[in-house]
Amino acid sequence: MIRHLVMWRLHEEADGRGREENARRIQEALEGLRGRIPGLLAIEVGVDFSGDADAAHIVLYSEFTDREALAAYHHHPLHEAIKPLVAACRSERRVVDYEVN
Repeated sequence: MIRHLVMWRLHEEADGRGREENARRIQEALEGLRGRIPGLLAIEVGVDFSGDADAAHIVLYSEFTDREALAAYHHHPLHEAIKPLVAACRSERRVVDYEVN
């Protein structure tokens, strides 16, 4: 199994909306992929409430059957449709992919 984690810091404002609203829009869009992409076993999106200056604003936790499923997810039309929203809102992105035995 593969775990795919992504953390974003968001612009204070983007697309005419504030950070909190954009975080919720991204959360809703990503969690809407649940059950719709082959090989995607689990997906969860969290929005930070700490307000810590070093915190990411939003995190994606997802699990895939294997590396091939993760690669297919990256290019799946439903995932591709979300990328412009995230790109417009994010100022930083960090990702970790790792295998779980």
